[in-house]
Amino acid sequence: MIEPRTRANNGMLWMVAGILALLLFSCIISVMGVFFFMNAGKPSTGSRAIAVAPNSSTVRSVALPTLRPFIMVATPEGGIDYASAVLMNTYAQVSPSVVNVTVLETGATLKDVAPTHPFNQSDLVPVSTGSGFVWDVEGHIVTNNHVVAGADQVQVTFSDESVAVAEVIGIDVDSDLAVLKIDPAGYNLVPVKVGNVDDVRVGMRVAAIGNPFGLQGTLTSGIVSAMGRSIPGRENYSIPNSIQTDAAINPGNSGGPLLNDRGEVIGVNAQIRSEREANSGVGFALPISIVQRVVPALITSGAYRHSYVGVGGKTLSPICAEDLGLPKATRGAYVNAVVEGAPAERAGLHAGNQASHTKYVSICPQAAGGDVILAVNDQRVLSFDDVLIYMERYTSPGDIVTFKVLRSGKEMTVDVTLDERPKSLTP
Repeated sequence: MIEPRTRANNGMLWMVAGILALLLFSCIISVMGVFFFMNAGKPSTGSRAIAVAPNSSTVRSVALPTLRPFIMVATPEGGIDYASAVLMNTYAQVSPSVVNVTVLETGATLKDVAPTHPFNQSDLVPVSTGSGFVWDVEGHIVTNNHVVAGADQVQVTFSDESVAVAEVIGIDVDSDLAVLKIDPAGYNLVPVKVGNVDDVRVGMRVAAIGNPFGLQGTLTSGIVSAMGRSIPGRENYSIPNSIQTDAAINPGNSGGPLLNDRGEVIGVNAQIRSEREANSGVGFALPISIVQRVVPALITSGAYRHSYVGVGGKTLSPICAEDLGLPKATRGAYVNAVVEGAPAERAGLHAGNQASHTKYVSICPQAAGGDVILAVNDQRVLSFDDVLIYMERYTSPGDIVTFKVLRSGKEMTVDVTLDERPKSLTP
């Protein structure tokens, strides 16, 4: 008498189970759809994810070879937030690639600075530290030239505390870059991944890994504060298109990587702006675009050949146009000076040489009659830095570059055959 009811109950149970299974399947499909939408069109290799368990400090790394680095984070009360997980992922990926660079000098070279110290003439004494990062599995390591200048010997220490003696095989003073070489045998070398400076935007989150004040393996973070900064190079030369950041950069960070949120190197930390020689929230990194040009040359030949025009100038502001006899709307790079015998002089570029009466002496050129550079190889120029960036990024000695200039109210083109930058200190 109870068999029909039992069958009905069983049927009801199967119906409920089916509905629950359908709901679960729908949730899974929705989550997968969101995941693939967020990562569509962003292929990469060797990517990794961090999965964070709720209410746990356990972090598990999962290989995802066909996707860009991404983060899957659960954020219950007491959990790990997205920004923290990104930094954790960045550090886990890149810290094995970052080294502490120790510069040693002999007791003989230190006798002038420490005459009372009992150094033996052949003693190697550590005098300064900096940072660097592994470029390839052949043992090449990138750092700043100013980190290793004057070294009698260089040692590098990896994140696992292993130490290697390094040889300085190439330097470029003008870009403040150097390449070291170690014997790779016995070391687990993890080269960095290289980013694209064209993808960098003001406001992007960035991180720096280095050895400030000798504190190895330090991670700091911040944002890109500005792009396109020209920072001091060798005497009259500048290093253009540098990245400004508020990530803490201190003595010892020099030579270490500035990283985007995918753990890719977008710059080499090089300078700070501070009255106290410590972080003031204004640090500068050499752009990866320069690094990619200079480092391969340092590896193959030990030197890099910068192209050279031989002009000095400044950005032309509309406030100066009337005083210089130019149309009010003129924008470009005004030629203040042309170096005697330089490619610019041979090509016939004109510098200002006529008296100009302006009250804006700190802004405007002091002599009228100079060429205004409007474009370089059809690339529009709005500032003198635009010229520097183009020359550094896209040209080499021997190239012929076409300048579009405004001269005496008329536009014309001037072809300039570039030389190699001389060792003398002219612009």
